Amino acid sequence: MILVFKYFFRSNYVGLSLWPFIIVKEDSYKRDSILINHEKIHLKQQLELLIIPFYIWYVVEWLWRSLIYWDTYKAYQNVSFEREAYENEKELGYTQRRKAYSFLKYMFRS
Repeated sequence: MILVFKYFFRSNYVGLSLWPFIIVKEDSYKRDSILINHEKIHLKQQLELLIIPFYIWYVVEWLWRSLIYWDTYKAYQNVSFEREAYENEKELGYTQRRKAYSFLKYMFRS
């Protein structure tokens, strides 16, 4: 289910997955197939990690990478979950053929 909630986002963020919802900043983003696919990849990641552990892992990895890069946005871009989603967001069939725990191969890539 896709929800629109424009006051939920900071300036350059437009979408977010919170199991089982995809939340977007504006109604027009509901039709952005690449953005929606990116968020669907996150929903798959969340489900395979039983939801709450996904969020814990995400925050811990983001904090760790923030210390490495000294840049919170660069840290966000390099979280393994984001790396997988960004790399595969244009492949609209990716969520159907994606293997479980695929984000792990993005953990230590530079």
